[in-house]
Amino acid sequence: MTEPSPRPATSGGGTQPEEADRLREILRTPGYLKGLVFCALIGVPVSLLAFWFLVALHQLEHLMWADLPETLGWDTPPWWWPLPLLLVSGILVGLVVTRMRGAGGHIPAAGLHAGGPTAAALPGVILAALASLPLGAVLGPEGPLIALGGGLALLFRDLTRAPATAQAKTLLAAAGAAAGISAILGNPLIAAVLLMEMAGVGGPQLFAVMLPVLLASGVGSLVFTGFGNWTGLDTGSLTLKIGVPLPSLDAGDVLWAVLMAVAIGAAVHLVMGGGRTTARFVARRPVVHTAVCGLAAGVCAAVYALATDRTPVDVASSGQATLSRLAADPHAWGVGALIAVLLCKGLGYAICLGSLRGGPIFPSLFLGGAVGVLLAPLPGLGVVPGMAAGMAAAATSALRLPVSSVVLVILLLGSAAMIPVVMLAAVVAFVTTELLPPGAAVPPVGKAAEAAPTVQDRS
Repeated sequence: MTEPSPRPATSGGGTQPEEADRLREILRTPGYLKGLVFCALIGVPVSLLAFWFLVALHQLEHLMWADLPETLGWDTPPWWWPLPLLLVSGILVGLVVTRMRGAGGHIPAAGLHAGGPTAAALPGVILAALASLPLGAVLGPEGPLIALGGGLALLFRDLTRAPATAQAKTLLAAAGAAAGISAILGNPLIAAVLLMEMAGVGGPQLFAVMLPVLLASGVGSLVFTGFGNWTGLDTGSLTLKIGVPLPSLDAGDVLWAVLMAVAIGAAVHLVMGGGRTTARFVARRPVVHTAVCGLAAGVCAAVYALATDRTPVDVASSGQATLSRLAADPHAWGVGALIAVLLCKGLGYAICLGSLRGGPIFPSLFLGGAVGVLLAPLPGLGVVPGMAAGMAAAATSALRLPVSSVVLVILLLGSAAMIPVVMLAAVVAFVTTELLPPGAAVPPVGKAAEAAPTVQDRS
């Protein structure tokens, strides 16, 4: 799976083949073709394991936030419910970080990474995610899924004794990550674009990464769909059904989208900076400080519930289900509730980014959508354009992946009508975030700190 050597100089004076010729040479390389077949095959076991991992997360979350409160006599969790759950979450994650290989996976404040952990680190990744997400961490499952998929792909490569070149490792990790994450994002195309943009390559190398990613992502989606229908179990994939008609865009929507994108980009940049600050705090005393951060995130949810008389699940969760309810009935949220959820969830998001384990996508989408609904009454702005621009701006600012954010939001909306404001908001938010002062490094913690270099922020 090595790239072919450059062709000799031709009569035209060129020393490198044309881009199309280089791509054909890569595709004709026996090692690369074998890698494509291996990526297709590896998508099946990776997707099955990721399926059951998501089922476990979904079932545990339902148990903790629905079944258990009902058993104890509450229709919804009481205001104090997040406090013990997130305190326990912080203690468990702290123990995983300090006592297991890989420190429970990458710190969410450092962004998403396409690489997979070693086989020895996979148990820590799984346990840290199970201790974080079902107990109310303000994070999504995409981070652990990417690590799980990439790590499993590398593990299967080792078991089959496939070639272990640097290029093969990159392609297999990206393909495995795409297979693992495709279903939770609701569409295999999103997973493919996300992993390609995370890889950060161009030209023929982009296509070399794109093909196994697309292949494994498509296979993974088929496995998820078929296995889910057969078992009847739910993994909680991210889908939206907008409860209001899709309007036609006008000048007001475009103008407000630009202004929203600037404000959201700056606000999310502060939230991500808060996550990095939290990570540095946790690195000093991982177990104690992670427990403190878990309790602090629980306080954010409890304060929100007391202030609004709504369920603390609105804050103490990834925001996946809450975003669906917000999109289905945006008028059910008053101005006070929207402001409270933005403040409390934003603070809880910053805390969890640097302390617990998960991914940054889902909470950023919810925060952006909530901003859009809050500002929808502005003259010339509607609910749907506001949500579309808000989600695109927030996701772009959190991920630093504008193309992936645009594709994700458009496919979530299920319509091409909002493409202009989504693209405009994503670009403006990305430029705004990049022009702001870059964030500090996120320090490794636990056993990862002994050998791993400091992970730098994407900005």
